[in-house]
Amino acid sequence: MSARQDALYMARAIYLAKKGRYTTDPNPRVGCVLVRNDVIIGEGWHVKAGLGHAEVEALKNVHDAQGATAYVTLEPCSHHGKTPPCCDALIKAGLSRVVVAMQDPNPLVSGRGLKKLKAAGIEVSCGVLQEDAQTINRGFIKRMTENRPFVRSKLATSLDGRTAMASGESKWITSAEARADVHRLRAESSAILTGINTVLADDSALNARVAWDVLQPVRVVLDSRLQMPVTAQMAKLAGRSLILTCSPDERKRLALQEAGFEIYQLAEKNGRLDLQAVMVFLAQQQINELLVEAGSVLNGALLAEGLVDEWVVYMAPSVLGDQGRGLFSMPGLQNMADKKRLNLRDFRQIGSDLKLTLTA
Repeated sequence: MSARQDALYMARAIYLAKKGRYTTDPNPRVGCVLVRNDVIIGEGWHVKAGLGHAEVEALKNVHDAQGATAYVTLEPCSHHGKTPPCCDALIKAGLSRVVVAMQDPNPLVSGRGLKKLKAAGIEVSCGVLQEDAQTINRGFIKRMTENRPFVRSKLATSLDGRTAMASGESKWITSAEARADVHRLRAESSAILTGINTVLADDSALNARVAWDVLQPVRVVLDSRLQMPVTAQMAKLAGRSLILTCSPDERKRLALQEAGFEIYQLAEKNGRLDLQAVMVFLAQQQINELLVEAGSVLNGALLAEGLVDEWVVYMAPSVLGDQGRGLFSMPGLQNMADKKRLNLRDFRQIGSDLKLTLTA
């Protein structure tokens, strides 16, 4: 195969991997294409944790894969997990070549699958469309290599940088189209994180309301003093609702657990939850991608500590006035030299609003 053909078939495998973006957590999104004599003879993608991996799904309906080439977006696994090793399936099928977009980011297993394939006499190529493959699994990669999730914060603002009126009224700053886009972001996130003040103000549900099958994100609330009402609606929803706290109040803990919450006590820093500890804990909970939907205090703290990988800002063509609430609470910034500068990566119009994507 030429480099052009390798790229073409790998692009198809990446397209297939994206089909699992709403359902594969905590596993990575992986696609596989089987090709022989320049003809696709099998395709598959990983749909859900516990179900077949992409390679196995691609082989499932192929009567004879002898001499074929497999294009896989992530290094085939070589260990027994919930399913048998994909390397063994590819070797048994008699493939002559395996093209991989990227190695497994898990340092404990990275490269082992490639070595096993080579030892079986299969030609192996790695690095085809690697950046594209890394993008679709940036949360999984972050968790494996840095022990924390990929963090994205969503913000909605007026043209003059306000997130709400002085009273706290904020429904709705942005258009219905922008709000629908937010639910898509929720759907592809492993978890949604907010602060207790946001819950007290909005009784947030923190779920993804979309028209397709989705593995609902874990709901996470930072609540240093356990102020969460036992009547909060999120506790009544299916799935996990976590409260992270630094309060030792056993009475409140038991009441909230009875209401349906999971309570975890973490380290504190300056009287509040240690945000670094929060990220490590969430990685331990196998959270790949974290979506933050919070107010100015939590967003200001996350920005100050450099814990957000991507900021998504929906800007409405409206003005709320100088008494409105701002995007970030950062009282420590006094001089221009102290300003926090972000890099604009993308901008597009959604409904009547402007969607800005920025990185640190």
